Amino acid sequence: MSRIGKKAVAIPNGVTVTLDGQTVSVKGPKGQLAWTVAEEIELKLEGAELQLAKRGDSQRAQAMWGLSRSLVANMVTGVTTGFEQTLELVGVGYRAQMKGQALSMQLGFSHDVDIPAPTGISFATPKQTEIKISGIDKQAVGEMAARIRRIRPPEPYKGKGVRYAGEQVRRKEGKKK
Repeated sequence: MSRIGKKAVAIPNGVTVTLDGQTVSVKGPKGQLAWTVAEEIELKLEGAELQLAKRGDSQRAQAMWGLSRSLVANMVTGVTTGFEQTLELVGVGYRAQMKGQALSMQLGFSHDVDIPAPTGISFATPKQTEIKISGIDKQAVGEMAARIRRIRPPEPYKGKGVRYAGEQVRRKEGKKK
């Protein structure tokens, strides 16, 4: 039995949740998100809470129950506070800066790497070696952070590359004479 699916999603003040069949629309101070829930899940709006329940006893219904609850809760969190992911640049000469809305990085290539900000995502560079990615959609923020990290992942010998804030890179010992 899903322990996550049993919990109701609390709807804070200033957030409007609209149900249209299987589509959940969440509107808050930071923006609006919508998602279509699987057919196996039933939605009930009771006051300031959204309750999700299984329609059947199938394995897919069980799996979608907890997933749906988590995704709806992330939508509510996104439109109220938003999500943020921080990346660190480690390496001599590795730095990032903003060019308008786009992110420009020097990562040891012969050229700069420019990444335009997709809709709903914003970049910030508080330091030259730090990139902050923020937005209301948790999946889009995480995907953008992974795409930037994939350009120059941290290597195990010197630890150079783009890494998540606080990520531990396992170091290898180099050649011995």
